[in-house]
Amino acid sequence: MGEELGRITKPEAEKFQGKRKIYVVPLLFAGQEAPAEYLSKLSTYWMQASQQISRLEATAGMVKRIYHEAISEPGEEGLKIIEQLNPSSYQIANEKCDQDAVLEAVDDKELADELMDWERFMLSGFISQKVSNTVAQFYNEASKKRYEHMAKWVDETLQEGEAGLLFIRAGHTLQFPRDIEVFSVSPPALDEIHRWLRDRAAEQQEEQQSGTESSEEGL
Repeated sequence: MGEELGRITKPEAEKFQGKRKIYVVPLLFAGQEAPAEYLSKLSTYWMQASQQISRLEATAGMVKRIYHEAISEPGEEGLKIIEQLNPSSYQIANEKCDQDAVLEAVDDKELADELMDWERFMLSGFISQKVSNTVAQFYNEASKKRYEHMAKWVDETLQEGEAGLLFIRAGHTLQFPRDIEVFSVSPPALDEIHRWLRDRAAEQQEEQQSGTESSEEGL
């Protein structure tokens, strides 16, 4: 479980000296044709995330290594991919690289591609429960291998006393080595976004139900 950002005080900063730390940022995307209201909340989220990262650096240590989900190329090549994938996380990653941080190739492309393929199968739906269970099993196995690879890469590259910055989607099951202090970056706007998404999903469901009832009445 990550440390609570508000509980880190300057006197406590000494206890992090010599220890490995990682700051975990939930990776959120704009998406195609995203509503203006969502984009506004997303912009606030990334601004707050950047501020929280800066506060963590001031107390627990400057970011020396950057890890980003879906990035299997290090350095400049990896940054170019991030820029296309998520301009907001790119802005933070690029800023840290300008401050001498290093972008690591934390993800395994083959495992990530395999996971995406199994995910597409799962989203397509199945008639057979047996096929559904089989695909779910393959998906879980690929996911486990991918996160194990990421954890191993972090363990091998994050040096004693260094702080790393990880961008990864919420709901991940990545397990970090026990000697790494994990700090969860959780801006206030994150709760607002989750609430907005829940409300929007509920509205869409009500609209669908209303449309179904109207169609049945017309029969």
